[in-house]
Amino acid sequence: MANERKDVDRYFLEKAQRTPRAQLTADLYELYERMFHHFGDRRWWPAETQEEVIIGAILVQGVAWSNTAKAIHNLRSQDLLSLRAIHAAAVEDIEACIVPTRYYRAKARKLKAFAEHVQTHHGGDIGAMLAQPMGELRSELLSIYGIGPETADDILLYAAGLPSFVVDTYTRRIFHRLGYTAPDIPYEVMRAWFMDHLPPEAPLYNQYHALLDAVGHNCCTNRRPQCERCPLAPACNHARAAYSAEISPHTPPQPA
Repeated sequence: MANERKDVDRYFLEKAQRTPRAQLTADLYELYERMFHHFGDRRWWPAETQEEVIIGAILVQGVAWSNTAKAIHNLRSQDLLSLRAIHAAAVEDIEACIVPTRYYRAKARKLKAFAEHVQTHHGGDIGAMLAQPMGELRSELLSIYGIGPETADDILLYAAGLPSFVVDTYTRRIFHRLGYTAPDIPYEVMRAWFMDHLPPEAPLYNQYHALLDAVGHNCCTNRRPQCERCPLAPACNHARAAYSAEISPHTPPQPA
């Protein structure tokens, strides 16, 4: 047990390890408030149905949302934006619609596999599937071809409305630069850390993840991060090191 704890601890940097638990929670809320004040309500996920969320969560794997939106538009125009329609359609017809998402052949197989699973195990009733307790549903989602942890948590949070925190590349990059976590922190370790320090509230997780994506997309880019316009800069180790003469804890960020 001690060795397991040590293995997990190595993924957390000094700021995370030395800050008391209650203060960590307060810090996470402060980061949230900074992002929300800067970007506002992100109104995420942009979808009309639970099925559209699921389809989008599969299509967005490894690609920008703008590409995903094009594919969703194509599926809608061909009356293929439902799991029942995807289950009945030829895989080639699905592929033709989702070319903008890259890896479209693999993603078409994933969509077909998901639709087949819902049809076989839930009689095509996605509502019944998503009504399961979170732990059971997450395990089931992870058993489906093409559904990894991030996609499963997208579905849990945005389709089922369950409090499952979503971790992505932006989350890892931002919290490493803030000084909390190692860049190679495993998905499940980081997810558990957030869920251990924030209350299990789906609206909070929804907005938090969307705001982090806004920071990652607009400010905390992989190369040449725009620290001077980032709402998290006053709390960020990376920004302080890069702009120590320009940024203080009381310096308001420039508008995006």
